[in-house]
Amino acid sequence: MKAMVIGAGIGGLTTALSLHAAGIYARVYESAADMKGLGVGINLQPNAVRELIELGLGDALAATAIETAHLGYYNKFGQLIWSEPRGLAAGYAWPQYSIGRGDLQMILLTAVKERIGAENVSAGHHLVSFEQNSSGVTAYFIKRDSGTHLPPQRGDILIGCDGIHSAVRALLYPYEGPPVPSGRIQWRGVVDGEPFLGGRTHVTMGFSDQRAVVYPISKKAADRGRSRINWLVVLGRQSTTGERGTWDRKVSKDRFFHYFKDWNFDWIKFADLICHTEEVYEYPKEDRDPLPRWSFGRVTLLGDAAHPMLPIGAQAGSQAIVDARVLAFALATAPTPEQALDRYEAQRRPIMNAVTLKNRKFGPAIVMEIAEQRAPNGFDNIEDVITRRELAEISLAYKVAAGFDPAGVNQRASLTI
Repeated sequence: MKAMVIGAGIGGLTTALSLHAAGIYARVYESAADMKGLGVGINLQPNAVRELIELGLGDALAATAIETAHLGYYNKFGQLIWSEPRGLAAGYAWPQYSIGRGDLQMILLTAVKERIGAENVSAGHHLVSFEQNSSGVTAYFIKRDSGTHLPPQRGDILIGCDGIHSAVRALLYPYEGPPVPSGRIQWRGVVDGEPFLGGRTHVTMGFSDQRAVVYPISKKAADRGRSRINWLVVLGRQSTTGERGTWDRKVSKDRFFHYFKDWNFDWIKFADLICHTEEVYEYPKEDRDPLPRWSFGRVTLLGDAAHPMLPIGAQAGSQAIVDARVLAFALATAPTPEQALDRYEAQRRPIMNAVTLKNRKFGPAIVMEIAEQRAPNGFDNIEDVITRRELAEISLAYKVAAGFDPAGVNQRASLTI
């Protein structure tokens, strides 16, 4: 079997590695002419880390990423609402990692080239159409910068792993239109700074219309006694530039800084971190409506092409990795490619559609909304605002819905390894 993987992001590269591990030939086609690591930070939940470790990438991850030990939600005054252990500290059999997205992409790309051959990774191939019949799929590409047509490619299946602006999804759903805006905008940056809260904590502060997320992403920095800190801020009711969200639109801090200028707390000098950041990137916070179907014959969708979601709960990258593992297993065990894609979709689409909708309601970060609504001026004791039991129930319910609660992940592992 030959699989054509469209897109060389986290989902596409993990799919290629998973297919190779299952004995399936894969070739990756990337629209960009230069495949360089892009983006800032990303979190990998234990259910995704398990898959990457089984793909032989555990040492590379451990040498590069921060093993996240704690998660904390704080209000806009820097007061703690809820904290919990994460990864191994929370009883998972695998760690949770925070890592630079570009670093992760290069780890994956290096492994893909080593295992399936660099000749099977084709940059500068932008998909414009495909045709399929009972024996396979023919894909047609152009060079995006010039519009030059490239030789058509033939495979047994085609997997769209090409992100929220997926060309494959657009061909399957030509009338869907652009992503759904949330009415909020994000700004992101990375900066070196002093470690905070032990140097292995993922923090979210504020509430939906004035929010910040901060976490360290580099083991090398930690080994020097410093933190390479990824941060993002979100504001609601902001006008956009009208451009498509990208990773490379640099903007001035004047767009947002005045909302966070007083956010220097005793446990983190967040306003100072923003001031010391040299480059800031802006993009809209958006997703797409859940689809009624991912697979059509021998063509399917995966990762952000299938279920782009708002960045709540640190799920998108992890779920793409899990998608890849489920799809590879289905292709290796089902009688036909069509049946394999149906099995993959039946297992993954209902879960991902539910998570996408939960994230629109702020997922586990809803605890910050509750605190803001009930105690907009802060509190002396969080239990006077929201009980610890309610906080714990919200946290566990989201993990269960997204398929990464400790008991569930560890139990599934014991049944399949």
